Amino acid sequence: MKKLLITGFDPFGGESINPSWEAVKLIPDIIGDYEVHKMEIPTVFNKAFEVLMEKAEEIKPDVIISVGQAGGRRGITPERVGINLMDASIPDNEGNKINDKAIIENGENAYFTTLNVKKMMEAIKEIGLPASVSLSAGAFVCNNVLYLLLDKYKNTEVKAGFIHVPFIPSQLENKKNKEILPSMELMDIAKGLEAAIEVL
Repeated sequence: MKKLLITGFDPFGGESINPSWEAVKLIPDIIGDYEVHKMEIPTVFNKAFEVLMEKAEEIKPDVIISVGQAGGRRGITPERVGINLMDASIPDNEGNKINDKAIIENGENAYFTTLNVKKMMEAIKEIGLPASVSLSAGAFVCNNVLYLLLDKYKNTEVKAGFIHVPFIPSQLENKKNKEILPSMELMDIAKGLEAAIEVL
């Protein structure tokens, strides 16, 4: 059986919960041909990737998917590209607010994911959930992890990618513009992730 390593982040930016990790915890341990290994990673530049890689070295996965929160997005969005840039609007969870800095000095400007993001998007839509392919994973820790994964596993058999998920309803309760902010039920996010994994 193949192995999938899937990660979610700890809460950040003043939130008490991160739907990425909460949803990852809910997905089955076996999906299709994959034995699913789950872990939480810290919302900290570079450290998130280091923690992820410790687990990857241990289990030798065939596929790695990192999942992150993108508050304000309406659907589940597989990411197509990671860019060589750290440019944060808020500090990470260790207080680092890095701006206009390359992730890898003199590294590739960008990498495309090695996952079939359109196929994943269609699978999510087929179960009745909103989804789209995203062309920007931002320049915070999510993109940091995606870019470093794609750099690490370039020209190898290991496939890697990233999926962003929306807020869950409970996160909107104390937000000023809660009436217009989209959200998705946690169980639906988990179902969407499962659907995406089924077509890997």
